[in-house]
Amino acid sequence: MSLKDKANLITFGRGAAQTPAPPFKGAEAKTKTAPGAMMAYANDRRSELVKENDELKAKADSVDRLQARLDDTIAELRQWDGVTATRLIDPKMIVDSQYANRDKRSFSDASFQELKVEIESAGGNVQAIKVRPPKEEGGPFEIVFGHRRHRACLELALPVLAMIENLDDKALFVEMDRENRNRKDLSAWEQGVMYKKALDERLFPSLGKLCEASGCHKSNASNSIALAELPKDLVAAFPSPNDLQFRWAKPLKDACAKDLKATLATAKKIVDGGNKLNASAVFAALTSAGPGGVYVKTPAAPASVLVGKRVVATIGVSPKGKTQVDIDSLLDPAKTALLSEFLQSLLKQ
Repeated sequence: MSLKDKANLITFGRGAAQTPAPPFKGAEAKTKTAPGAMMAYANDRRSELVKENDELKAKADSVDRLQARLDDTIAELRQWDGVTATRLIDPKMIVDSQYANRDKRSFSDASFQELKVEIESAGGNVQAIKVRPPKEEGGPFEIVFGHRRHRACLELALPVLAMIENLDDKALFVEMDRENRNRKDLSAWEQGVMYKKALDERLFPSLGKLCEASGCHKSNASNSIALAELPKDLVAAFPSPNDLQFRWAKPLKDACAKDLKATLATAKKIVDGGNKLNASAVFAALTSAGPGGVYVKTPAAPASVLVGKRVVATIGVSPKGKTQVDIDSLLDPAKTALLSEFLQSLLKQ
């Protein structure tokens, strides 16, 4: 041993010389350099990102499938835009509208009987009525329009095909009025009863606002209200209040204003005579009543002209003793010409 090696063994009071412990077996396997650690982290992170990306792609595919199904559903629903669903309802669970304007005779005349036959043969009303839902659970539905169809189904014990829509009173009134006028089977007097009730109950502030909302002509509405305001005893002289015409409103009102006592006396005489006059003859008698309500003579009961079971015209005698023909519809020019030729031939001297 050299002198230098011996000198290195001297501890100078710090104890015996320490021999370094050999390195732990396998330490080399766990020791990593900085670049190696970074590469390992990068590989782990890449695996996580690949997994996350796969999950996102799966979710995206699922969303795409759901969106495609949603688009198909929307496209299918668009085919039903504007369509109102209908259902069959027990007619006993339906009541008349609070603004019902049908005279009771509208449910017993020839046209109503024809409607019943049509509904019975079809097994129900093909054209749905409209109702609004009950105000309370278990309560009745209220008719918006379709009173005659409902009555026919009620009498036939058939379920009623109905649309259900939640409407307030004003919307109900407007829809009822428009539907009835479009169907052209509502009389002037029935319209007047409906308009008068709406104004009396302040559903509309004025006749002008009522007509603006429902689209009716103000002159017709005014005349129909005038008919509805005629004395009941005067209206009773007509075969039916539904026979009253818009153009008769002013003459009848003027007759009452001129001599109400005489006009009502004439009406009473017609009623006491069994209401044998047709509507036109009653109108003529009432508007030409003299003092005390006396008129010249009572014409014979008019003869009816039938097509099938429907009365299409009547032939009677006017208060002035002339033959009077009343046709229950407006003839087109061609039919008017044929009628004129027939009369010319019939009355030729």
